[in-house]
Amino acid sequence: MTDFLRANFLPPQPPPPMRAPGWRSKLFGDARATAITVLLLALAALVLPPAIRYLFIDAIWSAPDGAACRAPGAGACWAFIAAKSPFFFYGAYPPAFYWRVNLTFALAAALIVWLLHPKIPGKGIALGGFFLGLPIIGFVLLHGAPALGLPVVGTNLWGGALVSLIMALAGMAAALPGGVALAMGRRSELPALRWLSVATIEFVRGAPLIAVLFMANVLLPLFLPPDWAPDRLLRPMFGIALFASAYMAEVVRGGLAAVPRGQGEAAAALGFSRWQSLKLIVLPQALGAVVPGIVNNFVALFKDTTLVAIVGLFDFLHAIDVARLDPVWAGPTIALTGYIFAALFYLTFCLAMSTYARGLENRLAAAKR
Repeated sequence: MTDFLRANFLPPQPPPPMRAPGWRSKLFGDARATAITVLLLALAALVLPPAIRYLFIDAIWSAPDGAACRAPGAGACWAFIAAKSPFFFYGAYPPAFYWRVNLTFALAAALIVWLLHPKIPGKGIALGGFFLGLPIIGFVLLHGAPALGLPVVGTNLWGGALVSLIMALAGMAAALPGGVALAMGRRSELPALRWLSVATIEFVRGAPLIAVLFMANVLLPLFLPPDWAPDRLLRPMFGIALFASAYMAEVVRGGLAAVPRGQGEAAAALGFSRWQSLKLIVLPQALGAVVPGIVNNFVALFKDTTLVAIVGLFDFLHAIDVARLDPVWAGPTIALTGYIFAALFYLTFCLAMSTYARGLENRLAAAKR
């Protein structure tokens, strides 16, 4: 038996090289991968050439009206988008005051970049500016303030992307803090607070957004004096914020359940108060664990802003739907181009949110490793 045993150990060998599979092995590694790759390439060869021809080669880029777009063989009518773009983005907002809309969204974009970029310091200032300063400054700029020399522009003139972005920003700004508050209330040891939170979450989640918008638009003025009746823009904004908060509460509750109980107990042993433990230890881990769910809610909320047209608001998609009825620009390719432009508008914002979320997930994963 000893003849089969080695008397001396072999010298240590270097580890085998770790090589990530190349693109060839990913696409053609086995029969199934090869079949899927071939099918997708065949589908692309079937769809892409006519799509490129319609969108770019045969497209009408400049025209005074829709006559050229109605000609046989004409492609996408981008001239229609160029002619109607102010209406798409500003609605009936007076052209002389477009600068007020542009300045408002420039401030919002700057604050969002400040909040989301990991290397820019002063997050507390940016947080206060976004949640406290921006609503006040934005209202003064968009609505007007005669005392400051800004004529009043009624919300009945607001429309297009202006309304869609305001609804989305307001809903996202309210969804996360509202969802955290409802999730914490649902986990509270106080029965009244817990029942109220559960009732709010289940009632709102059990109703479609259209019903919530109708309730906010019709019922909210009934509970307030006539002089305090909210504006036609604030009523659906309140409904969207409540709806988004209820859905976000369940996402946050899942994140809180994923945090081990020992984290809070260790914080208490170190002398942290319950609020400090929640703010510094539990919530950062809980929210980091559910980043995909949070972004998914934000993406769904941004697309759901199209439903405000049902309660009389003039959002981006509704503006395109109205513009295509202009007899000067009537035509099947013109209407299709408008809807393609709307799809690109929503796709751009949703992809931006998803891309940032993936980057945030990678940074969090690197920190854990």
